[in-house]
Amino acid sequence: MALVVGCGCAAAQDTIKIGEINSYKALPQLMGPYKQGWLLAQDEINSAGGVLGKKLETVFRDDNANAGDAVRVAEELVAREKVDLIAGTTLSHVGLAITDFAKQRKIFFLASGPLSDKVVWDNGNRYTWRLRAGTYALAASVVGEAAKLKKKRWALVYPNYEYGQAAAAAFKDELKKAQPDVEFVTEQAPPFGKIDAGSLVQAIADAKPDAIFNVLFGTDLTKFAREGKTRGLFEGREVVSLLTGEPEYLDPLKDDAPANWIVTGYPYTAIDTPEHRSFLQAYQKRYNDYPRLNSVVAYATVKALAAGIQKAGSTDSEKLVAAFKDLGFMSPFGPVRFRAQDNQSTLGIFVGRTAIKDGKGAMPSGTYIDGAKLQPPDETVRKLRHVP
Repeated sequence: MALVVGCGCAAAQDTIKIGEINSYKALPQLMGPYKQGWLLAQDEINSAGGVLGKKLETVFRDDNANAGDAVRVAEELVAREKVDLIAGTTLSHVGLAITDFAKQRKIFFLASGPLSDKVVWDNGNRYTWRLRAGTYALAASVVGEAAKLKKKRWALVYPNYEYGQAAAAAFKDELKKAQPDVEFVTEQAPPFGKIDAGSLVQAIADAKPDAIFNVLFGTDLTKFAREGKTRGLFEGREVVSLLTGEPEYLDPLKDDAPANWIVTGYPYTAIDTPEHRSFLQAYQKRYNDYPRLNSVVAYATVKALAAGIQKAGSTDSEKLVAAFKDLGFMSPFGPVRFRAQDNQSTLGIFVGRTAIKDGKGAMPSGTYIDGAKLQPPDETVRKLRHVP
């Protein structure tokens, strides 16, 4: 029988084969917990009988944080490994490359973590769906708290590529709506991974802002937070910061972690729901470690795939596309649905403040905002997304 890409060619076999693409070597601090969350979910599903009577099997491949390598690996997964569908990606440029690959090859792709909203809006297509909330939702999630501060003069700092630029633009637009008299007195956009922390902190201090909106993450965040603390940049100033409350980014800072910043993140010790307790206990029992946000993202990605395949009754890409429209499933953060209008899930975001506990940074508590409440109006989405 001829093999056709996206046809669900493993139907006659005993397994459902998933091709997972991610930046394992480039982002080990994120991808180690991610893979653990993935395997935990997969083993839970397989132990319960699998999906459609078949076991899930995942072929993991590294994209080298490079879009070209990611497409080459995707082609190999489809042509040689005969995977039924593709999932994964964390870096936005890689996610966008696989988004286009899915469109060209007509194969189902569940993007687990790329933050660029172009994945589901400007560059979106019927075969590409996304689990994690994107850049717009992240910025929108903190605007309410930022407006409550009633600070007039804001400084913005963000990595100079699509994610950082989009996050800063969304924050400015939404804060202006909530607080029309706001002023943005400086914007600092260093190249990703190459910040001069001393000059950056001095430039922000010279602008004399009342508050700072930060989009830096990873090693850039570490350098900025340490240099800013040393030079007193944060004394008497409120800071609103995306991603900083995730253990992946707080842990490397140890006792240099910032205290009392308003952040998005993962307050895993404070989420007291049946779904999260079950996930947390299973994760700790298996790995003798606490989960990171990427553990949740991967775990939820596998659960979503299982729910979609079960609903479709098949791994055929066209049937999966139909099944994922308004698909609901349970995540560690509670019920989630995939929006038919833009293929985006409603997985939400926790917003809270950082603290120092036991000598290291923590996000001791947070308020969960449903992702459905963080999206722009449908009319705006329709203008951005041109998908038949």
